[in-house]
Amino acid sequence: MSTKKRNHGPSYRDVETGVERAKPIVHQHAREIQPYGKIAKLPIALDELVCANSATNLNQLLADTMTLRDMYKKHHWQVSGHTFYQLHLLFDKHYDEQNELVDSIAERVQVLGGISIAMAADVAETTIIPRPPRGREEVPVQISRLLEAHEILLKEARTMARQAAEGGDDGTNDLLVSEVIRTNELQVWFLAEHLVDAPVVRADRASAS
Repeated sequence: MSTKKRNHGPSYRDVETGVERAKPIVHQHAREIQPYGKIAKLPIALDELVCANSATNLNQLLADTMTLRDMYKKHHWQVSGHTFYQLHLLFDKHYDEQNELVDSIAERVQVLGGISIAMAADVAETTIIPRPPRGREEVPVQISRLLEAHEILLKEARTMARQAAEGGDDGTNDLLVSEVIRTNELQVWFLAEHLVDAPVVRADRASAS
């Protein structure tokens, strides 16, 4: 008679061990691996001080871009009046375009070795764009707020682009000029035309030359 023990499958201990290893390890906490405002330099052939200056500038721009983006969504939801449909769609289109800029700016900060600003509370503390009220406003006021925010962004983006160029940070300069400035300028055009007091159906003959 064979003295071999039958294999009845894994033991209770093996099963328990397997379950333990499969469980996610939750509620983990530790110190930050990189504090905000510090540079973990990558080998991108740029001086660390240049990287730090660009990262600081871009984080300010990022906070303002996130604020403008969210203002577009607010107005997308709250717009009213006979131009509701057109502006509802336009505001959402601009929101999507600003959201793409948010991602591009944040990724550039990380490429520079910095830490991109991310959370709403930090954005609110950092942005220089005036905070709109919670309630609904008339369309001309909504558009005026957006145009003022765009102008703030464009002023700082142009200044930051010059500083990046002077420091030899071509990647940041290209992002600011080719994406941030051009996108915001185009959106300003689409918005501003909605504030022109032009006749809708009948031409104003009295003003004709």
